[in-house]
Amino acid sequence: MFSHIMLGTNDVDRAKAFYDAVLAVVGAPAGVRNVARSGHVRVFYRHAGSTFSLTQPLNGEPASCANGGTIGFSCSSPEQVQAFHDTAVAHGGVSIEDPPGLRVGPAGQLFLAYFRDPDGHKICALHRVPAAT
Repeated sequence: MFSHIMLGTNDVDRAKAFYDAVLAVVGAPAGVRNVARSGHVRVFYRHAGSTFSLTQPLNGEPASCANGGTIGFSCSSPEQVQAFHDTAVAHGGVSIEDPPGLRVGPAGQLFLAYFRDPDGHKICALHRVPAAT
């Protein structure tokens, strides 16, 4: 459904260090720096058929986070969700909402963790718990 996700940042080096550590938890290699023709610095992460990117805003305005927006990363287990969250907090992220844990709702059982990255973007780590047979 998605080709990529790109987030704006006001500090590319800080954001790259943060996401290099956090995305390593799910097996993504370190981000690759790129300079656009406009001279703006970007960082690209490619893993498991997905692309996640960071960029200096092309319009020259400060980057800001979306109110009500969330970027969700799929994890392979509750332990990986917890490690994703803990790594984020250890690298400057801020834990938000309920502590990481199991939630039950219309989508079934989900093990979730929420945090904000150093630029304020809301991030979710999610593992879908298989239904009991």
